[in-house]
Amino acid sequence: MEFLNQEIVNKTAVLTINHPPANALAGAVISELDHMLNEIETNDQVRVIVLKGEGRFFSAGADIKEFTSIDSEKNAAELATKGQKLMDRIENFPKPIIAAIHGAALGGGLELAMSCHIRIVSETAKLGLPELSLGIIPGFAGTQRLPKYVGTAKAAEMMLTAEPVSGVDAVKIGLANIAVPEEKLLDEAMKLAKKIEMKSPSTIKAILNLLTYAKTEQFAKGVEAEAKAFGEVFQTEDATEGINAFLEKRQPNFTGK
Repeated sequence: MEFLNQEIVNKTAVLTINHPPANALAGAVISELDHMLNEIETNDQVRVIVLKGEGRFFSAGADIKEFTSIDSEKNAAELATKGQKLMDRIENFPKPIIAAIHGAALGGGLELAMSCHIRIVSETAKLGLPELSLGIIPGFAGTQRLPKYVGTAKAAEMMLTAEPVSGVDAVKIGLANIAVPEEKLLDEAMKLAKKIEMKSPSTIKAILNLLTYAKTEQFAKGVEAEAKAFGEVFQTEDATEGINAFLEKRQPNFTGK
C-alpha cells in the first residue's frame, strides 16, 4: 500500500489515508482503499474500521491534477462511476466504518465520509462540496447522499454556494454524529469503536444490512444520472476554466459555455 496505512488495535482496523499534501482521492487511493476493504472483509479478527487522514486533512477532495488528463465525456463519467462504486461498497460494508474527520473533508473527501456509517468530526473541521467553484459538480454520489443527511434545502445551499460548514454545525444539521476538540478526535473514535466491537459480529452485520433498506430505487437512478451529468459538465469550457483557475490559484471567470 503506497497511500494507505493500517493498524489493528484490539478488533478495530485503523486505516489512514497518507497522500500528502491534501490526501486527495486520486485513482490509486481509491483502488488501494478498495483492496484494503477486500482484506478486512475476510479478516474475522476485525469487527470495526476507523478511517482517518494523515497530516492536516481527512481528505480535501479529488485529485484535481488528474482531472487535466481526462479527455472525454465518457472518461469523466467512468471516473465518477468508479468513485461511486467504492462509496456504495463502503455504505454497504458488513463491518461498521467510522470516519474520524479533522482539518477538511471537501468534495470527494466529504463524499467518502458520507458513505461511512458514522462520522466523528473535530470542532474546527470544514465539510463541504465546493465542486461548483471549479465549474464541475459532485461525482461520487454527493448529490444523492448530502440531501439524505441535511435535507434538500440545506444541501442545495451548500452545493450552490460551495461554502463548507464547521464540524460543530455539521452535527447540528445531521451531517456528523459528534464534534470534539481535534486532539480528542481519534480517542473518541476508538472509544466508539470499542463499544461496537464488543457486540456480536452477526448482529452488527444484520443491523448494517437492514439499514440499507432505507435506500430507494431512486438513489440508484440518481447516482447514474449524476455520473452522466458529471461527464457532460466536465466537457464544458467552464469546467476547463474552473480547473485551471484552481491549479493556478486564481478566481475563475465562468461564461456559461
